[in-house]
Amino acid sequence: MAPMHTTALVLFSGGQDSTTCLAHALARYERVETVAFDYGQRHHIELDARLNVLREIGQQFPAWGAKLGEDHLLDLAVLGSVSDTSLTRDTAFKMEASGLPNTFVPGRNLLFLTLAAALAYRRGLQVLVTGVCETDYSGYPDCRDDTMKAMQIALSLGMDQRFLIETPLMWIDKAQTWAMARDLGQKSGVPQGGQALVDLIVEHTHTCYLGDRAHRHAWGYGCGSCPACELRAKGYAGFSANLNKAALPAA
Repeated sequence: MAPMHTTALVLFSGGQDSTTCLAHALARYERVETVAFDYGQRHHIELDARLNVLREIGQQFPAWGAKLGEDHLLDLAVLGSVSDTSLTRDTAFKMEASGLPNTFVPGRNLLFLTLAAALAYRRGLQVLVTGVCETDYSGYPDCRDDTMKAMQIALSLGMDQRFLIETPLMWIDKAQTWAMARDLGQKSGVPQGGQALVDLIVEHTHTCYLGDRAHRHAWGYGCGSCPACELRAKGYAGFSANLNKAALPAA
């Protein structure tokens, strides 16, 4: 019996999470395309970083590169114009009275998935892959598993096509995300592929909310103090500690 799902569209920002999701999709599906959104984000540099990531994956992982299809960039300036958040305005990061951080862009993931599904419909792609998760999601309601399940139903009914929304990172933390990338790279068929993919993520992906590419850390580039940098750094430290522990000789 032929597999039900053979093609995927990855919501690909060029960050650690979406790059890990891209590797996940390339390991599973026959054809993979990517889509990003320009919504006036302060860390606009991620839109340049993502092109570097795509180039490096194609060069360093030839089997995956052969599966990579077209890349798409959609203009969502309207989202920035209706969002008064620290991701779309030059304001300090803080917690709001609602209990959510002011990095929350209302409706962002809902709009992203709707447009991604419309694009997937036109391109004949069956699976939408997104890096949302409940573990390290800062309380964003549009990153919850229930939200993703509801969107899958709504989009499938509204477009009369059986979409699958895949969330490989939903129940893992950042340390486990680094480990997932390493495991995927090890299975890519490239010698030392695990370390190669981790190094690629460190060097070429972008996470910092302030768009800082001047300061290089063990975990990559960034200001080191915004919420995204702190989360990425903490995850890398945990991942490295686990690697070191695994390398110790048995007592």
